[in-house]
Amino acid sequence: MTDTAKIDKQAYLLAKSYLPSLGINGVTPNLIEKYLNPLTINPKPTTKQGIYQRFLESAQNANMKAGVIGKAIGGVGKLSIVLDNFTPKSVLNKYGDDWEVVLDDIVEQLHPRGELRRTPRSIWPHYCQTILSAANFVEQFASANDFFSWVDFFDRDDRARASLPMLLSREIEGFGFALSCDFLKEMGYVNFSKPDVHLRDIFLSLNLCQDKADDYQLFKAIIRLAGHANESAYNADKVFWLIGSGYFYDDPHIGTKGRVGSRKHSFIEYARAILHGGKME
Repeated sequence: MTDTAKIDKQAYLLAKSYLPSLGINGVTPNLIEKYLNPLTINPKPTTKQGIYQRFLESAQNANMKAGVIGKAIGGVGKLSIVLDNFTPKSVLNKYGDDWEVVLDDIVEQLHPRGELRRTPRSIWPHYCQTILSAANFVEQFASANDFFSWVDFFDRDDRARASLPMLLSREIEGFGFALSCDFLKEMGYVNFSKPDVHLRDIFLSLNLCQDKADDYQLFKAIIRLAGHANESAYNADKVFWLIGSGYFYDDPHIGTKGRVGSRKHSFIEYARAILHGGKME
């Protein structure tokens, strides 16, 4: 086993055991395991409407959008009122490519709380553009099975897999590479990971990826580490993400509505001493 492989595997094992070792009420090894299988929490949708809704849920996960979009209307699910129960064809027939009319209807029917800016690159206008481009994309497929067969085509080939999030980022407004990866992994595609800020901070600090790695390079580093740990990319992603976010989103009885606070900096300090301080097993 190479030094890189040993470090990768040890880093994963340290991360997986870290939160349960802190004595946080309710945070046990079994709880961590629950979050390592995406379909135990979020089953794969069986309809095009379900796929469309998932796109819009993922889209609000970018930057500050969740606080502005979901929080303002009581969750993305409330958009079903405006979007004809998340039916892409109906949305396109109703709005065409006019995001301003989408926003007008959201304001009139859902009364979003907080300030709502209407300049094209502001959060709500940008999100309405995502609503329309995602509808246009999903409507290309005859059924949910047709969509998943298309994703499977990329996922089966290690050489082609990374091109899928790149393609999604071009097709859907507001979807970059990282957000596209997030969408795919939360749909149960365990070969994908999201190169988000928490994993970036941890991987850079522990020398698990190169300095100034872009999203694609970090994505590849996560996959490499997962392979050395004999785990899926989703599994490795979630282990580090839980440390960084401190958010057990499916267990509101844990901490404060599922939030136990980030342990990212303390984990980095702890793991760095072991991985790079001569204490590796």
